[in-house]
Amino acid sequence: MDLENQYGAHNYHPLPVTIATAEGVWVEDIDGNRYLDCLAGYSALNFGHRHPALIAAATEQLGRVTLTSRAFHHDQLGPFCADLATLAGKEAVLPMNSGAEAVETALKLARRWGYLVKGVPDGKATIIVADGNFHGRTISIISFSGDQEAHDNYGPYTPGFRSVPYGDAAALEAAIDEHTVAVLIEPVQGESGVIVPPAGYLPAVRELCTKHNVLMVADEIQSGLGRAGATFASGRAGVVPDVYILGKALGGGIMPLSAVVTDRAVMDVITPGTHGSTFGGNPLAAAIGRAVVKLLEPGDLQAHALAMEQELRDRLEPLRAHGLVGLRVHGLWAGVDLDPTLGTGRDLCEKLAANGVLAKDTHGSTIRLSPPLTVTPDELDWLTDRLTRSLKSLSA
Repeated sequence: MDLENQYGAHNYHPLPVTIATAEGVWVEDIDGNRYLDCLAGYSALNFGHRHPALIAAATEQLGRVTLTSRAFHHDQLGPFCADLATLAGKEAVLPMNSGAEAVETALKLARRWGYLVKGVPDGKATIIVADGNFHGRTISIISFSGDQEAHDNYGPYTPGFRSVPYGDAAALEAAIDEHTVAVLIEPVQGESGVIVPPAGYLPAVRELCTKHNVLMVADEIQSGLGRAGATFASGRAGVVPDVYILGKALGGGIMPLSAVVTDRAVMDVITPGTHGSTFGGNPLAAAIGRAVVKLLEPGDLQAHALAMEQELRDRLEPLRAHGLVGLRVHGLWAGVDLDPTLGTGRDLCEKLAANGVLAKDTHGSTIRLSPPLTVTPDELDWLTDRLTRSLKSLSA
């Protein structure tokens, strides 16, 4: 930690835990202390640390080839794109690396589609986003962020975005005009504290996008690939967007891997030279991505996450008596609001770490809980016990 503090940029404020090894839902620090990982790399570790099938895929590919660049073909890219497109029920995949890159790719794709297909006058395209969003940290993305820490002192900002209240379909419809090319939405807002929209909101977004010839773009970087108790949180709401943005868990917690997934009518506005990435879709990441898709194909992990939703809710609800003033559970994902008179979310996370649980705070007195999808009821009991202890120590 001393070397990191001395030589590293201070763009994070990590808890004082230095992880040395990890397996499944558990990690161990340099002193041999064990922790239940209830952050799971912001859902990048949906399948747990070092899942055997993912490690095997990575190890095999490491012995063959790791990077070719897209100047050439390689034998993993086509199968990866086919497998992921099939999982999503779409026709085309554009692989990238980080989630923010995938969001930027989707923004470019939507604008290009708007100009070349919809016929919006050049330079006039607008994209509607939701208040409270978090889509990454590039200049364009933070240009429409309401998070002051992420937004401030980075201007001038990228124009062409319009923000409306999350969950308000009427406000969305009022914001759509002839220059609107896309609505970019998180089916569940993770960074805001696992904010689940009102019932009927996502179907209404879908209906409005269809009515006005606007692309519905679902950022499923955190909510997708099993986290919400379904392959996609959109699908759990009975909605199929025009474009999926995927990341985090797609790389299995081993390699950065993200993707934009859509149909040919949208994707084919991208032509050679109009977009690219040196590492996007590299052989190592693609091999791991194929293994991730195979883990999701049977549906048992998604079913387990959905079954654990009620298990998690049943364990957390009684803790309102110990200082929880808000609780939202969706799949294996919970936003927990602490009574601010007891402390901040950071305070609670520090207490949890001292009791053997790793979690992350957000927006003042809120913490998020997102253990790997392989977590068991007994491990949820362990989490509940430690969370109870931590809450009691704050109120003592």
